[in-house]
Amino acid sequence: MPDSPDPPRTRPLQDRRYAVLFALGFSAGLPLPLVAGQVLRQWLAEADLSLGTIGLTALIGLAYAYKFLWSPALDAMRPPLPGLGQRRGWLLPIQSALALSIAAIALTDPRDALTAMILVAVVVAFLSASQDIVIDALRIEILAEREQAWGLAAYVWGYRLALLVAGGGTLFLVAPIGWGAAYVVMAALMGVGMAATLAAREAPARRMPPMGFAARMRVSVIEPFADFTHRPLWLAILLFIALYKLGEALAGIMTTPFYRALGFTREDVATVATVFGLAATLAGALAGGWLVGRIGTARALVLTGLGQMLSNLMYVALAHAGHSMPMLYAQVGVENFTDGLADAAFLTYLSALTNIRFTATQYALLSSLAALPLRTLGASGGWLAEWLGWPDFFLLTTAAALPAMAIMLFLLWRMPPPKRAGPEPAASSG
Repeated sequence: MPDSPDPPRTRPLQDRRYAVLFALGFSAGLPLPLVAGQVLRQWLAEADLSLGTIGLTALIGLAYAYKFLWSPALDAMRPPLPGLGQRRGWLLPIQSALALSIAAIALTDPRDALTAMILVAVVVAFLSASQDIVIDALRIEILAEREQAWGLAAYVWGYRLALLVAGGGTLFLVAPIGWGAAYVVMAALMGVGMAATLAAREAPARRMPPMGFAARMRVSVIEPFADFTHRPLWLAILLFIALYKLGEALAGIMTTPFYRALGFTREDVATVATVFGLAATLAGALAGGWLVGRIGTARALVLTGLGQMLSNLMYVALAHAGHSMPMLYAQVGVENFTDGLADAAFLTYLSALTNIRFTATQYALLSSLAALPLRTLGASGGWLAEWLGWPDFFLLTTAAALPAMAIMLFLLWRMPPPKRAGPEPAASSG
């Protein structure tokens, strides 16, 4: 039913919507390390491919940066399974195709079928980005604004758990069962997201009058973008979002070959960079959620953005220390904790910018812009590392965060983060 002006508060642990969002977060995070992250790069590094080639794998994830181009279709088009509703009717077919595509990677090998592996990985990235569009829209629609922080926390915890399972779990499985079988196991775990989709409940459908193709394109494509451009300083907002993750993007692409160059094993990476790193990220996300609630989104963006930028200096310290497990723990802990802090503030800011009438399209646009540096400029990371050497390369990644910091301070001086426009979505307790 629609929200009343002062509805009773629900306890997150007793509201199944948060459990569903946790599981959907798991489903959203599972494909990323396998095709556009640490696991695939570890496989390629062990196949002795060059740093330049490994850096180019950032382009596999271009779908994450350009998903806003087809997000209007997922908002407006009739889903393949309309009986499940607009969001779930898209989610279940996408998740099924994802499971099959991840399993298909098991049939490839970087040494003799690199092209086929990359093509299948691109398909997985496209399907994964499409899944993100629908999950983000569902999350925003089924929760009232005052519930978004809890919903986002549940989603992020599920997402980060998936990064642990797909990242560290896959690397641990490689030794006993091999790369191909490990990918098949990960494909089977997409069943978690499929079960969550079936258990979810959608917000009441928006009633739209019958309209022709031109009118539907105007409503689903033009109006969401036009709505955003009517806001004050909209261009500066988009520029800030696009640059916010630039330093992290350049560093993150090269993390796996960097660890390998220092002599850390696959098991070291799985234990420290993935398992311990996840714990640090979750602690950071929890602290970030508390910080946003305590001091507000604007101040939290400043503090967490500064911490995220300075954390890249830990890579420089590790490069000078060499093969040092204590320093590896320190670098991973600081970097992941500050990333968790920054993500909590940044994602809260993105959600607040979204008009409820265009949730899928606008949130896809904003999150796509945030991913753009990782999927484009990040591809040059391998060549930059070869040219500069590891210490200077990571100093460059630290400096790369300065433009976003300057724009952020300008925006927060001129205009605090706005509340999400439009009426609150319907909230139903499960």
